[in-house]
Amino acid sequence: MEKFTVLDLLDLELKEHNTLNLKCIGGRAGLVRVIQEPDLNRPGLTLSGFYEEFAFQRIQVFGRGEWAFLKKLYSENRTDTLVEFFSHEIPCCIFTHNLQPVPSFSDMAEKGGCPVLQTDLPSSEFSRRIIRALSSVFAEKKTIHGTLVEVFGIGVLILGDSGVGKSETALELIERGHRLIADDSVELRCVNGNLLMGSGTNMVAGHHMEIRGLGIININHLFGVGAIRDQKQVQLIVELEDWNSTKIYDRVGSGEQTLEFLGVKIPSVQIPVKPGRNIPIIIETAAMNERLKKMGYYSAKEFNRNVLSWLESESARTVYFNKKDVF
Repeated sequence: MEKFTVLDLLDLELKEHNTLNLKCIGGRAGLVRVIQEPDLNRPGLTLSGFYEEFAFQRIQVFGRGEWAFLKKLYSENRTDTLVEFFSHEIPCCIFTHNLQPVPSFSDMAEKGGCPVLQTDLPSSEFSRRIIRALSSVFAEKKTIHGTLVEVFGIGVLILGDSGVGKSETALELIERGHRLIADDSVELRCVNGNLLMGSGTNMVAGHHMEIRGLGIININHLFGVGAIRDQKQVQLIVELEDWNSTKIYDRVGSGEQTLEFLGVKIPSVQIPVKPGRNIPIIIETAAMNERLKKMGYYSAKEFNRNVLSWLESESARTVYFNKKDVF
């Protein structure tokens, strides 16, 4: 990934319950410092003089406890531990609860070019939000050719060769009340090692679609803000392909097929395309079926159980009625 700096952290476009409310209150010369790790460090033990295993590569978060200890050091005129603290290449220091660093801390940070940031959020809430943000920033990424839509709450990634009808299918789904996340170019991110999140590759092309014979259309302007979404977890993959009469397609659905992206396996279905088939309705049904599976209900498995039960009962009746009377 590209280098992620402290300035990039300040410029992150996070909304509502994800906002960090950060502002720089010192050490602006160091805003170009690179953040190398998505983890945080609370430097309480370090400020007491224990510098072994000091995780200086991480963002240093100062809550009320660390702030109170800094005040104690300042009142006792003990600055030697701060000198050693700023001798390390620390990405930045963040004070929560709108706390202000003591003068000696601010002076050393300014001199050492270490950015000092401030937020009004409590330490616990801020830690949760920034870890979510950094997990997304540092997540492994991959860009693929496809269309991502939300159908009945399920993130459906539509794949297929160029010209098979991915965008046209997505357009019909949007017309039926579903939402578009990205068309043509989808950026996939592996979050927390087991979640595959999808979004558009950039804000300029986001929520636009290319329809052959019509050109570029803006989904937001045509269908309203309710027809779009910025990102969504990929929970089902639909592969569209031209109908092949020599190929045997799954007609029962008892086999669980998956596709793997960035180490995450996602359930997948193959849908052959030919005139007369209503692909959007099939995708809607596949999304609803996937929701049932997540609730523990498997239609194909229940069908198999019912068939086996029926066969067993038929066999039992046949044996009973064909049994000769021995008396």
